[in-house]
Order: sequence, then structure tokens, then C-alpha cells
Amino acid sequence: MLELYSETLNDHLPQIREADLSDDEVLSEIKYLKNRLQDELVILGHHYQQDDILHFADITGDSLALAKEAQKLRKKHIIFCGVHFMAETTDMLISPNQCVILPDLNAGCSMADMAQVDDIEVAWNFIQASMNAGEKIIPITYINCAASLKAFVGDHDGSICTSSNAKKIITWGMKSGEKLFFFPDQHLGRNTCFELGIPLEKMVVYNPKLTNGGLTPEQVKEAKVILWYGYCSVHQGFNKKQIDDLRINRPNAKIIVHPECSFDVVQNADLNGSTSFIIDHITAAPHGSEFAVGTEINLVNRLAEKFKSQNKKIYSLSNYQCLCTTMYRVRPRWLLNSLRAIDKGNPINVVRVSNKIKKSALIALNRMLTI
Repeated sequence: MLELYSETLNDHLPQIREADLSDDEVLSEIKYLKNRLQDELVILGHHYQQDDILHFADITGDSLALAKEAQKLRKKHIIFCGVHFMAETTDMLISPNQCVILPDLNAGCSMADMAQVDDIEVAWNFIQASMNAGEKIIPITYINCAASLKAFVGDHDGSICTSSNAKKIITWGMKSGEKLFFFPDQHLGRNTCFELGIPLEKMVVYNPKLTNGGLTPEQVKEAKVILWYGYCSVHQGFNKKQIDDLRINRPNAKIIVHPECSFDVVQNADLNGSTSFIIDHITAAPHGSEFAVGTEINLVNRLAEKFKSQNKKIYSLSNYQCLCTTMYRVRPRWLLNSLRAIDKGNPINVVRVSNKIKKSALIALNRMLTI
């Protein structure tokens, strides 16, 4: 199981209330402490963070890319402005004399929380018992999951994947066994498998809230892919009607979405791909291009501002604010608390994964990198 060493903010420092410091004073002290600690500190910021946090980030990117950058830099203290699974992945890659800090330990991921290792083990046993003799099933977990799930995959000859390399990893998985067990995001699994030529009727969804996941042994026998019933609450906010309306009202817009969106959305969009794919494609598009984007609103707004001078029109596919609320928990006041604690030589909210979990999870991670 995951071993997460953490301490509440009150253990060392009082929470910084608005009555204590104004917003400007918070930002000013962050700037001062970041400069003071620069030789031993790096601040990582995920693409979905808000601008007042990314303003202080030394590096911005996706979760795995940020973890690998932290590994290269060898800084003693790594503040990860993201969510808990990202901090865990970073801790698995860094050296023992480094530590990764999450400004708010409550910054989680709703998708990651939908898959618990005990439920995965129950599903695994049922699926294996339902298979034909001699068949092998390969587990693949999206990197957006707890360290314990990465370890499960490492212990069962499987691999981790990202939204960028999902096609390669799933292709490897289907060559390595007769069936695939993909978790925790059903949409990334379904969209990628369909793109690789696996028909929808060969995919079934395991819902841990139902007996045997709501499946019969016969359904498991017939399936090529068993998808876990998990999803991203942000990307779940996009739907086909939004696309249909845009085709009528903004016919010049290209619709580009993340593969965590539902099957109907991905099938009806013009393009789909990882966060990096979306950024790169919009960056390379000619001046005057127009994009409706199906991903987290902070990234969309940042792209709109960045390319305003090129007369590119960039806006959300949805009229609603598709905001990652758990990412939003990382606020400047909690970043300042983390910096104050480092400055006093007593870091708080340190995330550590146990050696046992780390060993198994790294097998899966290294397998992904090899593939």
C-alpha cells in the first residue's frame, strides 16, 4: 500500500489568512523566498494551474515531464504545484536526498480516486476467473492514478501509459496478451483502442459499484478490452451537442479535444490528443486560426492570451467553466506556507512513497519508457 508521510499546515506554521497578509504581500514574500532559496529549490507547475501559481513556476508542463525534469535538476526541495499522484510519481524518480512537497495535501484527482487498489484486485480476480484457459490479460494503468496502482501493474507484467503514448503502450499490450485491463480512465482507453481498430462491441466496462462490475463471465470471455469505470470530471463536461452548436454558430472553428473526453466528443471533433499535442498544434497553426478546445479552462485561457497577437481565436468548447477544482486547491498562500517551512529547515506536506511500492511501480514505469 501507499505510504504517504505528510503533516498538516498547523503542525509547524499557522495557515495564512487574508487578515494576516494581503494578496500583494503574499506574492511579494513568495518572490523573496523563492529567490532566497533558489539554489536548493525548484517549483513545478502543471498546465492546469492558475496564472497566479504558474507565475512562480520554474518549469511548466505535464505531470510525467515535470517529474523527469525534477529528476534531472537534483534540487533538494521540489514544490509540485499539481495534484497528489503527480507528487507521488516525482518522489519515485528523485534521489533519496531530495523531497517533493505538495502545497495542499487535499489537492487530489477525482479520476485517480475512482480506482482503489483493493477494488482493482477484486476485478482482476474476477476477470482472470472468467477467461478461457491459457489466455493472458495485460493490465495498463493511465499515469493519472495512485502509486499503489502503478505498483499493481508492475507486479502483473503490465505497463503505465500517458495520453501521449497510449497507442504505443496499448499496441504492445495487445501483442503481449489476449486481453487488456485498462484503468482508471475508460474514455482514454476506449478512444485509443477504437483508433487502433478494436470495435466497441469488444470492449466492456467494469463498474466497481456493481456485483462483478456489472459483467457476466461470458461478457469477459468475449471482450478484448475491459475498461474501468473512471473518468476525468473536467473532460466529462464536454458533449456532442456543444460540437453540433459550434458547427452551426462558428463554422470556421477547428475543434480539438483531449482523449479523456467521451467517445462521441472525440469522434465528432476535428482533432484529439494530449495536452502537449493541443498546445503544439495550436502553436503551429497559421495566424488567424480559430480553435474550440475541449480541455481545462486555465490552459485554454492561457493559450488564448498567448496567441492574441497572432489573431488566433481560442476558446473553450463549453460555455461552462471546465475547471480542475482539485488543482485549484493549490493557492499562493499555501505555496508561501511551503516556502516558509523550507526556509525554516522543516519542510511540511512532504510526499513519500514506500520502497516496496516504489520498486514495483518503477518496473511499470521503466517498462513504459522502454516500449
